Amino acid sequence: MGRPDYSVLPSVDRLAYHAKLEIYRIRYGKYEIVSCIRKVLDEARTALREGGRVDEEGLAGAVAALAEARATPSLRRVFNLTGTVIHTNLGRAPMPREAIDAAAAVAGASNLEFDLETGRRGDRDTHVEALLRELTGAEAATVVNNNAAAVLLVLNTFASGREVPVSRGELIEIGGSFRIPEIMSRAGARLVEVGTTNRTHAEDFRRVVGEGTGCIMKVHPSNYAVTGFTAAVGDEVLAGIAGEAGVPYAVDLGAGQLVDLTRYGLPHEPTPAEVLAAGADLVTFSGDKLLGGPQAGIIVGGAERIAALKRNPLKRALRPGKLSLAALEALLRLYRDPGKLPERLPGLRALVRKPEEIGAQALRLLPAFGEGKVVTVMSQIGSGSLPVERLESRAIALSAPSGRALEDRARAYRRLPVPVIGRISEGTLLFDLRALDDEEGLAAQLKR
Repeated sequence: MGRPDYSVLPSVDRLAYHAKLEIYRIRYGKYEIVSCIRKVLDEARTALREGGRVDEEGLAGAVAALAEARATPSLRRVFNLTGTVIHTNLGRAPMPREAIDAAAAVAGASNLEFDLETGRRGDRDTHVEALLRELTGAEAATVVNNNAAAVLLVLNTFASGREVPVSRGELIEIGGSFRIPEIMSRAGARLVEVGTTNRTHAEDFRRVVGEGTGCIMKVHPSNYAVTGFTAAVGDEVLAGIAGEAGVPYAVDLGAGQLVDLTRYGLPHEPTPAEVLAAGADLVTFSGDKLLGGPQAGIIVGGAERIAALKRNPLKRALRPGKLSLAALEALLRLYRDPGKLPERLPGLRALVRKPEEIGAQALRLLPAFGEGKVVTVMSQIGSGSLPVERLESRAIALSAPSGRALEDRARAYRRLPVPVIGRISEGTLLFDLRALDDEEGLAAQLKR
């Protein structure tokens, strides 16, 4: 093989002013286009050394494609057709328009920690604390960046260097290897396992509570259920044991919800108000699961306990930003009118949809897929919320001659400008429509 003829390559300046790239120069700027040209020309030189051929039109097309790829955000919107409504990997709960608008409104300067009345420094918790007190009946509240942080802050504040009794049946692990024993260790607390996996009694707690106890904790099983021959200690009893020992009783609700879901035809999930009324001193829960808002860890409880949490230097490291707080405030205002929540919260709206409605939507969309059939499937709520519950739904099912071909088809849908995410199950690519909130937008993507 002879020496490659690099003279066939256009200069950087010539290629920069190629007619095909004019719109890209305007859109992204000459500096960015030149950067893309240099990369494409480097690849072209490699191709020539390996015996390949290049032409100016092809190079201009490669530069345009590279410029588009570099301008495409890494974090972007997708269509969640997986059948898991609150999908951790897909951003958990979709936020209502009110929360999105509220976050956008404070993206510039805001009164995040500024008291407009006094003109002095304020507390960022004040933007949501009154609403949380109103909706839960708590004396006080504070917010951190997620529920794991909330648990960490509670343990570090009240049990650093001390013992924390927890039932063996509640030593959970959730996504991302979040394990209660490891969080205990990071918080400086010493875990004391109580009872057995399936049965724990009040006497089991009374035997281990003593001078070395920092707090008693109950962890709501967020992604599994223990059934059969079981026993657990109720909140009232554990609160009484903690009160006798002079230590706080903390409950990690995990997903958390401010209203009784049975009013919407869904299974009951304990609410912070119920747990506080049963005697809990502190309750932690998530903002971006069943609640339907931004990522946040919410802590409600007694005023003195919350004040202690705020004094912990760790609170500053775990605090949420202004966009999260603005979105959370807007979300909490919606909970003042529970009857309208299914209309306003996209996640809840998806959970309460009737199978017949989803089926009609599937039939309308089937021609846009170009093939496949409508099948009955079971959706799940997701993100550790009501883990054993399944919701009847409808999906469009596509097949392929092999598993590899099926993966290729799924990848092609993921490569659309607005990626369409389904799931592969038993040799079929399924697109569950339960969480679809933009039928017209999906149809437009499928036409591509």
